[in-house]
Amino acid sequence: MSVPAWAERAIFYQIFPDRFHRAGRPGLPAPADHFESWESPPTVRGFKGGDLWGVAAKLDYLAEAGFNAIYLNPIFASSANHRYHTSDYLKVDPILGGDEALRNLLDGAHERGLRVILDGVFNHSGRGFFAFNHLLENGPASPYQNWYYVKGFPLHAYGGKPNYQAWWDNPELPKLRIETREVRDYLLYVAEYWIRFGADGWRLDVPEEIKDMEFWAEFRRRVKQANPEAYIVGEIWHEAPDWVQPKGPFDAVMNYPLGRGILGFVGGDELDRELAARSGLGQLPQLDGAGWLAWTGRVLQAYPEGVRTAQLNLMTSHDTPRLITMLGGEAERAALALELLFTLPGAPSVYYGDEIGLAGGHDPDNRRAFPWNRASWNLEIKRRVEAMARLRRENPDLRGADWSAAWSAGSRAAFHRGRLLVTVNAASQPWAPELDCQTAAGDVLLGLLHNDRLRCVNGRLSGATLPAFSLEVWRPEPA
Repeated sequence: MSVPAWAERAIFYQIFPDRFHRAGRPGLPAPADHFESWESPPTVRGFKGGDLWGVAAKLDYLAEAGFNAIYLNPIFASSANHRYHTSDYLKVDPILGGDEALRNLLDGAHERGLRVILDGVFNHSGRGFFAFNHLLENGPASPYQNWYYVKGFPLHAYGGKPNYQAWWDNPELPKLRIETREVRDYLLYVAEYWIRFGADGWRLDVPEEIKDMEFWAEFRRRVKQANPEAYIVGEIWHEAPDWVQPKGPFDAVMNYPLGRGILGFVGGDELDRELAARSGLGQLPQLDGAGWLAWTGRVLQAYPEGVRTAQLNLMTSHDTPRLITMLGGEAERAALALELLFTLPGAPSVYYGDEIGLAGGHDPDNRRAFPWNRASWNLEIKRRVEAMARLRRENPDLRGADWSAAWSAGSRAAFHRGRLLVTVNAASQPWAPELDCQTAAGDVLLGLLHNDRLRCVNGRLSGATLPAFSLEVWRPEPA
């Protein structure tokens, strides 16, 4: 029941299904009315009709870009476009195409060597979930009272403050009573069911809200029994070594702290800290090269080596503003931030559209429909992401746990990844590195991105120039 080996090689692409691509037929019951226009600004309640058939139709796009794993936002039946308001945990939402569409997606992904993990929302259900609906209709006569934390009847589900426990007092999200045996058994059955269906793991929504660690231990046991190679990652926004192996129940957590450091370093004066602070990212640090190396070293060292390579490393998601928007619209900074993410231990995760410079502020603006007209794409960001994916795939040192700081000055830094040396120029001016020869593992270093060379002459490594907002990965040439 160890961390799955494939996680070290994973390059994740996060997809918000309603906004990615619309391509197939719905399941039953089928909607009878039109969706929102694909090109119009997203709304809180509106549906654009993206579906799992659409995700399957774009698998070649993902594979060709270098992604080999997909993290899907929730796909189960729900009354919300984000589907965190679950109505049926054992049924794929009919607007997404139903179970048949998921079967098609999993088969197509696995044929191409892509893994697919699902989003599990087990702390709370939606109001449309059978147990809560039964309670809403029947009040104290319902045998489902102990599925929730009810404080009185009738339930205030559609007006005023809820008289039952709900996530952040949102009446749409009644909290499930995990200590009730029937609730536990149901959720554990769900966890195992979809792994046996073919999913490759779970991303778990707000797991800290369920403080029963015995539940999570049993969750891990059931999932790993169904598939020992299943990946379990928890949505925890801070450093959380007690939640991962060997102490905890998860293989990894969403490594927002690592991403916050990248944003604080690469963003410089252009970083919209006020925008970021109004999301779960909080107040982002302001880091120079030395500060970023120290920040990154601390975050990496918080976790055991076996977990470090499996962490889900990300800067943005459906819960944050878009990358290019936080970086003041500067595509070069966005590209460098993504490149840096790919050089660090752990599995990089890119939020759909960040690779083409899709903009967006807070929810719902950060959940725009993917623009499939290439005329709107920033192809330079996409090219740099694809180059880093290829580099990571071809160089095991970029996937391993070994990382150490090497040098820093101002907005520039260098660090080791095994035998590789990575130099980072987060400044607005070109930089000709001149480093001590002892920084490198050889007298001549080949740049794997730009084919330049650094040579050791009179004790100094030099001979190449990095453009503004760029990095290079250097490999020692054979003597």
